[in-house]
Amino acid sequence: MLRQPNALQWDGAEGHYEVYYLTLTDPSTGIGIWIRYTMVAPRRAAAESPSAALWFLAMDPGGGVFGRKASYPVQELRARADPFTLQIDGATLTDGAMDGSLEDASWNLRWSPGRSYEHVHPALRVIASTILVLPHADVEIDGIVSFAGRTLALDAARGGQAHLWGSKHASSWAWVHCNDFRTLDGEPATGEFVDGVSVFVPRLGREIGPNTPVVGRINGQDFRSTSPLRVLRNHSTFALTGWRFEAVDGKRKLIGEVDAYCYNTETASMRLEVFERARQVGGWAHRQTLVADGRAHFEYAQRTPVPELELLTT
Repeated sequence: MLRQPNALQWDGAEGHYEVYYLTLTDPSTGIGIWIRYTMVAPRRAAAESPSAALWFLAMDPGGGVFGRKASYPVQELRARADPFTLQIDGATLTDGAMDGSLEDASWNLRWSPGRSYEHVHPALRVIASTILVLPHADVEIDGIVSFAGRTLALDAARGGQAHLWGSKHASSWAWVHCNDFRTLDGEPATGEFVDGVSVFVPRLGREIGPNTPVVGRINGQDFRSTSPLRVLRNHSTFALTGWRFEAVDGKRKLIGEVDAYCYNTETASMRLEVFERARQVGGWAHRQTLVADGRAHFEYAQRTPVPELELLTT
């Protein structure tokens, strides 16, 4: 495990991008929030200067999307590894807080540091074009978020903070994070979460994949389906309309289904089936079903535009 999973990895070289993001769901309104701090250092051939950016997105399950983005010279990016602090134009991120503002949006958030997880196995880091880690995978977030004249007072909002970096994006991918599950009886499944990604990557003139690492915590036990062999064997089918995956970790298997229709949504729905190995019932016995109606965070991406679908940018 990385000693400081949030530490900035950029060393000033070209051909690097880095992203920090926080996703959460307001328990009162169901509004999903996505806040990102990013940087990119293009290769010199692109004739572009390194830059940093702040992103803010709020999605109301009843309809309505609010988004803002602002870019800055990379000199506005400052970072310290221990204790971790990242700043972009006055907006800050630490291992227990995120504060900032962007036009008519602002955030002042706090959480107690949580467990960390890594999607990329150490044996694969030397060939991986992107590394994804969860410094604080499942946390309760308190504070204030304001946008477009509206203010949300957050009290124990379920969320998670991630960090990724690399040299280039995959050809296509799907990602989901959810830690706001309920049982079929409607009871909160506190402490349960799942975070997974499935990617196709270009190798030697063709696409390889899907490669599908999945991590989580189910029934008080960590779930890490990230070994090189497991990442290749995990079944995955994704598109703009959602994602279905099967991931195995030892004697446990998760089957996840995500329902969405958007490049990126903070109000996706998810169903997670939990299984354990059992010889007497054909290999796997069903143990639990968890659901999240409009409280999962999902992203679908590909290098080429989806036909007949407008891409909104800010």
